[in-house]
Amino acid sequence: MNRISRLLAVAVVLLAVAPVCAHESRPGYLQLREASDGHYEVLWKQPAVGDLVLQLNPVFPDFCTLTSADRQLVPGALSTRLTLTCPGGLAGQTIRFAGLEDTMTTVLVRVHYLDGSEETQLVHPTGPFVTIRGTAGWTERARSYLQLGIEHIMLGVDHLLFVLGLMLIIKDRWMLLKTVSAFTVAHSITLAVATLGYASVPGPPLNAAIALSILFLGPEIVRCWRGQTSLTIRQPWVVAFAFGLLHGFGFASGLTATGLPRAEISLALLLFNGGVEIGQLGFVCLVLLLERSFQQLEIRWPIGIAHAPGYLVGSLGAFWTIQRAAMMVGLVSG
Repeated sequence: MNRISRLLAVAVVLLAVAPVCAHESRPGYLQLREASDGHYEVLWKQPAVGDLVLQLNPVFPDFCTLTSADRQLVPGALSTRLTLTCPGGLAGQTIRFAGLEDTMTTVLVRVHYLDGSEETQLVHPTGPFVTIRGTAGWTERARSYLQLGIEHIMLGVDHLLFVLGLMLIIKDRWMLLKTVSAFTVAHSITLAVATLGYASVPGPPLNAAIALSILFLGPEIVRCWRGQTSLTIRQPWVVAFAFGLLHGFGFASGLTATGLPRAEISLALLLFNGGVEIGQLGFVCLVLLLERSFQQLEIRWPIGIAHAPGYLVGSLGAFWTIQRAAMMVGLVSG
């Protein structure tokens, strides 16, 4: 079995566990700013896609009182501002996130204290609560941003499917390294540009364009099977760089949705991007290890199974493109 066939077989295993719809990994964001002893200004960003808001809300300790709710739908989230009063403060207290256990997203919690210190924690669906420690160092915040980047790429099925589509085309390891590096450089550029506020792309057109990049690879995979050639097959790194610029704006949505404080933008950008790269390289290594395993076991896949993933890449790309284009023009809701 040649390398393309083995990679296609690997893709069957990976895509069998992938969701039918791409997951937009927008995290929730809870900011607590201590105004005085026991009094906090609260900003809660509830993830949203279009007009569809994720049913997810923070639940504060029973002795706390919430007042002054102000809600506003912003791109990617329903933003709510509250005033929270907790006699004695929140140190040592637990905040639960109702509905988080039923999602695939996370919540970034940031607490600003009167003395100027900050605390940052990342909350997962497997443990939908956070205990406020009352103190935190930069290492904890750094770990949260790194972990957020890893989770964003690993839950971003459309981004991983694009990388997998490229791997189905590439025949040698040197070209694979060159292509992955080009994709990395490209999305790092636009991630930085978008996070620093120099440029932005509206969510609906961006999501449709990312889906289109996956659809583009479908016919290229078929050409590769037939022994034909094209720019994508000869120089896949060029295509990886071009579409990587689009995917970088998509990655930025997972970081900017957290409402970054200006003083932490550089740290967050560096570590979030590092997390994305760790997740991406982990995915590539997993595919290569599975490919190697199938090679050693000398598994011979029927031609129908061997070709199915390539058609699936194109089919899902087409489905997402049509779906997101329809959302963009308002034919369907998010």
